[in-house]
Formats: sequence, C-alpha cells, structure tokens
Amino acid sequence: MKFCTLLKGLLAAGLSTMMLTHGAMAQTYPSKTISLIVPYPAGGPSDFVARKIQPDAAAKLHQTMIIDNIGGAGGAIGMAKLVNAAADGHTLALASPMELVLAPMAIQGVKYKSEDFKLVAQINTTNTILTVRNSLNIKTVEELLAYMKKNPNKPLSYGSVGPGSLYHLIGEKFAQLTKTDMLHVPYKGIAPLMSDLMGGQIDMAFLPVGGPIPPAIIEGKMTGLAVTSKVPHPLFKQFPALAAMPGMESMEFDIWAGVAVHKNTPDAVISTINKAFYAALDNPEIRKAFEATGNVVLKTRTPAELSKIYNSEIERYRTIARNINLQPQ
Repeated sequence: MKFCTLLKGLLAAGLSTMMLTHGAMAQTYPSKTISLIVPYPAGGPSDFVARKIQPDAAAKLHQTMIIDNIGGAGGAIGMAKLVNAAADGHTLALASPMELVLAPMAIQGVKYKSEDFKLVAQINTTNTILTVRNSLNIKTVEELLAYMKKNPNKPLSYGSVGPGSLYHLIGEKFAQLTKTDMLHVPYKGIAPLMSDLMGGQIDMAFLPVGGPIPPAIIEGKMTGLAVTSKVPHPLFKQFPALAAMPGMESMEFDIWAGVAVHKNTPDAVISTINKAFYAALDNPEIRKAFEATGNVVLKTRTPAELSKIYNSEIERYRTIARNINLQPQ
C-alpha cells in the first residue's frame, strides 16, 4: 500500500515537473537566436518565401532569426539537421511536401520520417509550370510533343531538385502520359537548375509558379508552355492548363510551403511560433510580394487544424508517389 502511494506521488511529481518545465520554456521562448533552415541553396522559391517572411516573424518573436541554406538530397540534408536539433523551437525549417514526405520515400539514405515533424504554419501554395530553354524554339505543348516524337533517339533533358522531388515526379508522369523518353538531371535546388535552363544546359523543367520563376518567364529568359492545373493560372492566363488537355487529366499538381518543427517541440512553443508567422502574413506588403509572383497566401490555421492538414497531405503525396511507382534510389 505504501509502495503504491509512493509510486503515485512520484508520478504526480514527475508530471508536475514536466508541466512546469514546458510552461517555463514557453514563457522564456525564444531565449536565443532562431535558425530557419531553407533546405535548398539561396535564390530559389523556398529561399524567396523564407526571406520575405523572416524579418516580420523575427520581430513578432522579439528575437534574431537567421536563414540557414542547406541544399542537397532533395532537401533531405536540411531536414535532417532539424531532426537532430534540440526540440525547443529554436530550429525551424521552411518546408514543403517534397522534403517532408517524398524525400524519405525516394532516397534510401534518408533516415527521418514524415511523422518526425509538426507543421506550425502553412504559408502559401501554387501550381507548377512547364518551361523550356529558349534556344529550343518551342512555344506550345503540341510543338514540344511533336519534337520529342520526331527525335526519339535524342531524349530531352529535364531538371528537378533531386530524385523523388515533386518536379521529378511530374516529369516522370509527363513522360508516362506522352509515351516519350526524357533524361532526368537532378540539382541541389531551383536556383542552379534555373541557371542551367536559361543557359541552355538542360532542355526543360517543371517549376513552381513563385519566387524568381515568373519574372524569368516574363523577362523572356526561358519559355513557359503550360501550367499543371485544370484552369489557367491568374498570373499566366496566356498559358493553357495542362490538366485540361485530352489525355493529360492527371497532370494537376500543386505545392505548398510552410514552417515545420521537431515533433517533440512543446505545444506552448508551437503556439507561439504559429501566432508569430501568421501575424507576419497579415503584413499587406508580404502578401503582395507572394501574390505578385503567383502564390496564393493561405488562411490562418491553429496548430490543431494544421495537424489534421499535415496528416492528410502526407497521405495525398504518398498516393502521388505510389501512382507514379516511385522507387527509392
């Protein structure tokens, strides 16, 4: 009897200590510089989103926030740093389903799982656009397909940010549907990919409508052909919707960006981060910057709502990968 009483006392004390610790952490958070990991090199769309929202989010948290660009392995190297960091909210990541869901499925060396993270803010979403190098002298999807079928022994190259990335899967799906061969060329991020596409080192790519991509198309540095949606994109109404074309109905793809933390981050800290980033999104200048480059700014969600959304998105992107028969490399 005395043992049971003692055990209950110890459990109660442990629970109280844990609650006090988490409460104290929430009250003192953030107590040092915050690192916002961008799992790609500087200059790409993820970097664009991070750098636009970082100053306001840092101000709302009353703490310095630095951006840590860590490219490679389809974003998995950057996310691995988050998994191995202390779960105290001082290390965050600007993440998308590519690093959170697809990389663990596509890259054998990735040790983390989608469930190792929690989504604390969902910032924006957009579709992707099929682009080609200018020197290819192709202006429509029909011209592209005619060229590919006329030259079956010279497969066109297409870039992505790594095996298993959404841009890789879209390329594979396009090749499946059109019954053509294409050569996949992986990059560490969108910035070096764009450089090679504009320089003519690769032939084509499916790129997100956001960040530096729309300006490059508008300025004529590369050629847009179609968007991966069922209706034209508001920013590029001149380009047809690929998923509205006969035989291309499954070419509807979108990609979102959000802020992720380690799954063991205390709820109170998650709540603080959640409120700070959504408060930053209320800044009209930030919203305008995102919308001007083709992004749709997403509405404010609570951590509980984001948990449901994240679980649903994990299953959605796993289904996309299975449908394309994604194999680990």
